[in-house]
Amino acid sequence: MSGSETSALCEAESQAIALCEAEIAGFTSQRDECVRRVRELMAAEDPAKGVFHAQEIFLNQRDKLRLEVEIQFRTNKINRIRKGFVESDGAQDAGGFVF
Repeated sequence: MSGSETSALCEAESQAIALCEAEIAGFTSQRDECVRRVRELMAAEDPAKGVFHAQEIFLNQRDKLRLEVEIQFRTNKINRIRKGFVESDGAQDAGGFVF
């Protein structure tokens, strides 16, 4: 591999890592919003008056878990890139797994 190919590969890796980090930041803010909304809904419940928000709480908790998985996938991808396990162009993403 020539110097220019190595430099281009490092640049591509840096861009991929930056993209993943930006996605992680977005997912983190969405996750924090879900947590805030769950707390708000739980505080607004009043069993004595029959006010429940079970469905909205469940949906927000589900979204929070989904976002945590997305964050973990991006973190794993960054770690694979840094350790040299770079996916080839034609390879499908195995959902966070190298194989």
